[in-house]
Amino acid sequence: MLSALRRIPFAVQVIAALFIGIGLGFVALRLGGDPDSPNWLAVTLDTVGSTFVTLLKTIVPPLILLAVISSIASLRNVSNAARLAGQTLLWFAITALIAVLIGIGLGTGFRPGLNSGVDPGTAADPSSQGSWIAFIESIVPVNFLGLGASTSQDEAGALATSLDFNALQLIVIAIAVGVAAVKVGKAAEPFLAFTESALQIVLKVLWWIIRLAPLGTIGLLGNAVYSYGWGTIGALGKYAAVIYLGLALVLFVVYPVLARVHGLSIVKFFSGVWPAVQLGFVSRSSMGTMPVTQRVAETNFGVPRHYASFAVPFGATTKMDGCAAIYPAVSAIFVAQFFGVGLGFTDYLLIAFVSVIGSAATAGTTGATVMLTLTLSTVGLPLEGVGLLLAVDPILDMGRTATNVAGQALVPAIVAKRERILDVERYNAPRGLDGFVDEGFSSRAEQEAAAQEAEKAGETEEGEGSERRETAGTTAS
Repeated sequence: MLSALRRIPFAVQVIAALFIGIGLGFVALRLGGDPDSPNWLAVTLDTVGSTFVTLLKTIVPPLILLAVISSIASLRNVSNAARLAGQTLLWFAITALIAVLIGIGLGTGFRPGLNSGVDPGTAADPSSQGSWIAFIESIVPVNFLGLGASTSQDEAGALATSLDFNALQLIVIAIAVGVAAVKVGKAAEPFLAFTESALQIVLKVLWWIIRLAPLGTIGLLGNAVYSYGWGTIGALGKYAAVIYLGLALVLFVVYPVLARVHGLSIVKFFSGVWPAVQLGFVSRSSMGTMPVTQRVAETNFGVPRHYASFAVPFGATTKMDGCAAIYPAVSAIFVAQFFGVGLGFTDYLLIAFVSVIGSAATAGTTGATVMLTLTLSTVGLPLEGVGLLLAVDPILDMGRTATNVAGQALVPAIVAKRERILDVERYNAPRGLDGFVDEGFSSRAEQEAAAQEAEKAGETEEGEGSERRETAGTTAS
């Protein structure tokens, strides 16, 4: 049974899980129950889905720390590292600006906040908020691992203490350690070798978790259908439709156009990025999808490994066209329309500014609530509006993350093409059933590079042999 399942392509497993999850969600609805006393199937779906998400969250802290250190170290032997980093940041900003302009245009055009049918009683302050002061304060690490503790009290009055991590502080720590290791030079080589080895181990464990994605999909989608049903989704249907329309425009129009402008095949873009998009849709985690996104960039798009190992982890923490551009733009306009607050030209400029610059404030966080509250507080809109939108946030988060990871794979390909380091032959190579270029494929550029490496190795061995002969002759004499 297990061997037969392994022969089914992973993409097919995930797609099948989507339909199974939706079907089980409707079955759970028919079984009855309510949020206070859900039926057995609803509890099972919730447990399976939440367990998958918990496993992803567990692996993210070491993944961030090791991936960022390794990504910075990977550029130490690249002569144009500063230019590559600058070009990456520039294209992150360009695509984010395009996405937020689309979001503003859709929000003002469709007016999802007018006559939405949402109960005003659902408006409530969010449990967590984003602000520029909090962002600045959170940059400074409070300890080496960016750990924090919180205490909560349940209905019975019992106190529970939980530990969590600040992803932004982890990124700051990792950047500092990575840069220091590069500056130290040869003495840091053992540390960097250990970091790379540890990263490979963490990635292997993460891949085992990713293999559970079909089960996680069944639980997450089934629980979403049961928890929200068509009533809740219907009240926010127009808002959700506008969000997904914006995401679709970015994913299916903006990204393909940018690829084509740079001389890259649109068909190959979609077939190459699909493995990352489908996993991002299911996992709702850019960091959790990062290994697949990096493999897409290297194996399918032909981005050099030394550059992809920097650009993709960096993009997984800051490049969020879905969560940090489309979503906050449409949501801010929804809240303004719902509460009858007029927005001027300056307000739209602020929304665009926060979306392009402020995405770092949400680095590594789950969901986009922090980014939304940051946008609302910057523009001066009531934070209670966040409560209006939380009901459908998990459903929206799937599309947002899928869009995020597509951009995180595309931008390195664009920059590599502009810098003439992209392996175009590999980009245009056929994909296998698993969605990736066959492991046995070798482009002419790769063959030439392998030949050069072999030639250098031969010269090194010849030089060492000559040196040994000279030493032996000197000793004999």
